[in-house]
Amino acid sequence: MDGQLGADEENSLIPRIVNGFSELRSDNTLTVESETESKKPLKVSSIKAGGMMSLAIDDIGGLWIWGNCPHPELSKSEEGEFSFVSSSVPIPVWNFHGHTVVKVACGNEHVVALVSAGETHAGGDLLCYSWGGNNHGQLGLGDKESRKSPELIEMFNLESPLEVYEVSCGAFHTALLTHRKRPSDTLKSLCWTFGLGDNGQLGHGITKSYLSPEPVSGLPDSIFLISVACGLFHTCTVSSAGDVWSWGMEKGLGLCPDASFNRADSGDAVSPLNIPCTGVYGPRFPEPVLVACGAAHTVLLADAGYKLWSWGRGRSGVLGNGKQVDCFTPTIAMWPPLIEDFKENEPDSSGGDEKTDQKSSKEIQEMEKRLSIATEEMKLLRSKYSVMERYASILHGSIFGRPFQEQDIPASLQSSGTFDIAKEWENMLDSSDRAKLHKLEMFYMTMTAGIKDKLMKKRIQEIVKECLHSETINK
Repeated sequence: MDGQLGADEENSLIPRIVNGFSELRSDNTLTVESETESKKPLKVSSIKAGGMMSLAIDDIGGLWIWGNCPHPELSKSEEGEFSFVSSSVPIPVWNFHGHTVVKVACGNEHVVALVSAGETHAGGDLLCYSWGGNNHGQLGLGDKESRKSPELIEMFNLESPLEVYEVSCGAFHTALLTHRKRPSDTLKSLCWTFGLGDNGQLGHGITKSYLSPEPVSGLPDSIFLISVACGLFHTCTVSSAGDVWSWGMEKGLGLCPDASFNRADSGDAVSPLNIPCTGVYGPRFPEPVLVACGAAHTVLLADAGYKLWSWGRGRSGVLGNGKQVDCFTPTIAMWPPLIEDFKENEPDSSGGDEKTDQKSSKEIQEMEKRLSIATEEMKLLRSKYSVMERYASILHGSIFGRPFQEQDIPASLQSSGTFDIAKEWENMLDSSDRAKLHKLEMFYMTMTAGIKDKLMKKRIQEIVKECLHSETINK
């Protein structure tokens, strides 16, 4: 409706080509050489999409924008007045002409870009610019005034010892990752957030909005963060060591899973929570690559790009684990798929043996049928395993006050198929401290009292039934 599809049509139910890209150059610098070079087609090297706008970076470092977006050249507002422009085709952002746009992110109404100070990116020279809507301070410029033109965030100028190397935008908040320009400094990286903080998405321990970049103090020191992502009202970041932290809205729903699994303690996570990797990989995720946040869920790419984990709200199957339920802890997505999603075009068989082709076709169909059956069986097994895992976590959390993890499995069961439950229980009691034993005693007393109440109620019900039965016979 506002041109965010890059076309004049209102809506499109199928993918369509976005037209409108042309050589990014100034009209007054046109020469024979540049005219020849301008005939080369541009390649898109990076894309981002926000609430009502889309952006692309081309292979020469030019930035393009379309949809309902802030654009100074096309704005019809008066001098100093801010307004959005609707464009159904990509238009260049000329403010960065002569420089290289390296990375860009956008929220519902604002844009943040990392741009080289010179013509090309040489390392250590990236500047951070922001523009667009600023009702909550999401531009990080120290006020709430919106900008129709890119403006430098002075905290990260060329004289600053810090350089921004990653950026992400939520609906109305922003997160940045910085590292020190001098390699001798001990602190490896920092996460900075600003903008709307009503749901704790800034991670500063309170639900206050910030107009300028503020470091997230709840993260460990001397770590290197490789990726950061902002959802609608939550934020997530991952380190090179495989540690993942998340903060923001509704930790009880799995956006920022609560380590205690205590429903009474559910709500917004105003400080970073460590998200452990469950299963054989725990507690860290192996070889993390990238993290991404949706409106109410998180997806992590790890294991050098071969495995996907996801958690959060599972409606419409967005978690990719074969279910449509909310997940409180990271669950492995069904990747790689067992059935190929795309088939190669069949070669021209003219002049070939038709019987051989028919036989090959039948074999392919039979294999696809078997793969389909195997996929359904795996979905069923995953579903059963998920139910068992959640049931075990509920019981374990009720008794021990924390979720069930891989290391909680007794060694005898890990090493063989035999399991002496009496012996393992005795070993666990011997190794428990006083506080843990007291907690077990309280749990046992509460459970016993509940069972006694249930037995009493059952006995009363049986007596009442016997009395009613006797009266019926006497009548």
